Amino acid sequence: MQCSWKAVLLLALASIAIQYTAIRTFSTKSFQLCPTANPANCSPGTDPSDSLDRVCDDNPPFSSNFSRKTHILILATTRSGSSFVGQLLNQHSDVFYLFEPLYHVQYTLIPKMTQSKSPADRRVMLGASRDLLRSLYDCDLYFMENYIKPQPINHTTDKLFRRGASKALCSLPVCDTDIYLEEGDCVKKCGSLNLTLAMESCKDHDHVAIKTVRVPEVNDLRALVEDPRLNMKVIQLVRDPRGILASRTETFRDTYRLWRIWRATGRRPYNLDVTQLTTVCEDFLNSVSTGLSRPQWLKGRYMLLRYEDLARNPMKKMEEIYDFLGVPVDGNVERWIQNNTRGDQSSAKHKYGTVRNSAATAESWRLTLSYDIVEFTQNACRQVLSQLGYKTVGSSLELRNLSFSLIEDKTFTLFL
Repeated sequence: MQCSWKAVLLLALASIAIQYTAIRTFSTKSFQLCPTANPANCSPGTDPSDSLDRVCDDNPPFSSNFSRKTHILILATTRSGSSFVGQLLNQHSDVFYLFEPLYHVQYTLIPKMTQSKSPADRRVMLGASRDLLRSLYDCDLYFMENYIKPQPINHTTDKLFRRGASKALCSLPVCDTDIYLEEGDCVKKCGSLNLTLAMESCKDHDHVAIKTVRVPEVNDLRALVEDPRLNMKVIQLVRDPRGILASRTETFRDTYRLWRIWRATGRRPYNLDVTQLTTVCEDFLNSVSTGLSRPQWLKGRYMLLRYEDLARNPMKKMEEIYDFLGVPVDGNVERWIQNNTRGDQSSAKHKYGTVRNSAATAESWRLTLSYDIVEFTQNACRQVLSQLGYKTVGSSLELRNLSFSLIEDKTFTLFL
C-alpha cells in the first residue's frame, strides 16, 4: 500500500522537530557555552578570544581530575640534568611526580634499542607515549600495565622503573612509612608497588609532573598541549651538547666506546656513530626553534631552561620555574636545593645522583673532552650552539681555561 504525500510530509516534519529538540537539549545542558564576558569560568588551556571553543567549568563534560590540576612535563634528553630538575618538582608536597614512565613504552615496543632512531620507531613510540601521558595525567596508572613486563598481578608490581625517584610512591598511602625514604631504601622498605594506592595518591595531589627523555621535540606534544582537558605546561631543558656528549661518554661506556677510543688515541674511528651526537643537536634545534617562534598553541605553556643557568643559580631559577607553573614554592624544595647543590666531587660519582656541586659541574666537560672532539662537535652543532648561547673555542688552551666561561648571559623571555 502506498503512503499519501501528506503522510510522508508529516513524518519528515516530525523527524526534523525531534532532531532539533535533541540538539537544543544537548547543546544547552551537556556543553553549555561560556559567556564571552566571563572567560575565567572556562577550562584552562584554551584561547580566551575563541569563546565558542570553550566549556564552562561549572558543568564540565570531562573528568574533574583534569580541571583541577596543573600537568607538567619536563622535556629533556639523556644526561642533560633532567633528574635534577625533576627533583625540584618531586620535593613539592603538592606535586605527584613520575620519573620516566615512558621507559616502559620504549622497552616494550623497541626492546633492543636504548635510543630509538628511525622515523618509524619514533612514530610508534610517540603515538603510544601520548596515550600513556594523557592517562597518567588523569591518574589512570592502570593504563601503564600494558607496558610493564611482567604484567602486574592484581595491580601490583615491583618492576616500575626508578620508583624510588618519586617521593609520592615512597610515602603514605603508597608505602607504610611516615618518614622520607631515599631512593635506595624505598624499594627495600616499601615492597611491591600497589598501583591502586598510587592512583589514590595521585588524585590527592594538586599537580602531576612527569619527566621524560623519550620525546624528541615539543611539537610532538602539540596534541596534548592543545587538549582542553589538560592544563599542560612544558619545561624544555637544554644543555651544551658538548657537555651532554662528555657525560654520556662516561656514563654509557659501552654504547659510547668508540668516542672513548677517539679521546684516548686522538684518532677518530671510521665506524663512529655520529648520530649519537647529531640527533641531539637536530632535536634541540627543531624543538627550540618551535618554542622560540611563539606559536599560539604554546602561549603560556612553554619554558626554555638551560641546565647551566640552573646549575649556577639554582634558587633563582627554581623560583622562575614555579612562577611559570603558577604554583607556590614550598619549604621542602628550598631545603632540597640547599642540601643538594653543595656536594663535593665524590658525591657526583653515582651516574643518576643529584647531590653535587652544581656550579662546578656546569662546564666540567671542558677538562675531559679532547679538543678534536670538541671541534667536531662545534662544527656539527654550530647552529644550535649559537641559538642557545654557547660560545665556541678555537684551541685546546682556550678549552681548558675555565676562567673564561663559554655560557653567554642570555634571557629566554616567556611567551605569556
